[in-house]
Amino acid sequence: MKLLLTSGGVTNPSIHAALVQLLGKPVSECRALCVPTAQWGHPMCGPESVRGFVAADPAPDWQYLSGLGWASLGVLELTALPSIGRERWVPWVREADVLLVDGGDATYLCHWMRESGLADLLPSLPDTVWVGVSAGSMVMTPRIGAYFVEWPSAPDDRTLGVVDFSIFPHLNLFPTNTPADAERWAADIGVPAYAIDEQTAIKVVDGSVEVVSEGQWTKFG
Repeated sequence: MKLLLTSGGVTNPSIHAALVQLLGKPVSECRALCVPTAQWGHPMCGPESVRGFVAADPAPDWQYLSGLGWASLGVLELTALPSIGRERWVPWVREADVLLVDGGDATYLCHWMRESGLADLLPSLPDTVWVGVSAGSMVMTPRIGAYFVEWPSAPDDRTLGVVDFSIFPHLNLFPTNTPADAERWAADIGVPAYAIDEQTAIKVVDGSVEVVSEGQWTKFG
């Protein structure tokens, strides 16, 4: 897949331009599927925040992801997929131009990507764009660090490892996400890593990594 890994979504013109480049056509011509699953694994998320995401609520958190003006907007809830059969949901994914994967807990999202079969399907989707926010980006990395694990049933902090670096999101957004916090996190993560703020994205195409930013970011390792 083509990846646009963000902390806060498509928050500025530079990230928007990168998204359009990955899509190969305007956002207004693209079919999107929202993946809210990570939210269920995080104690700060719940029914209202899931509704805001899938309804493209104009609140700031979602105008930068589901509220960008897509041609169509649907929902792909990964926890439901094992019970309905691949013959139903795989065509939905193949017909989409982009998957919009919201934040929450990355280990919970990783679990359901594997259980649903979506993780196995990803290598067969070379033209599909994955736009992640926070946990929706971190799930593509090898590890997220114990610092970010909120799902009580997580066996460890490992995630899919589609890319070979880890991500510390929301740099400077919260009191516990300072550069010093990011540096301590990176010291234990064991792979190259990026700390990114809400104005930064990491674009990955065919293994080529490019940071797109109008804000602050740091690379470790």
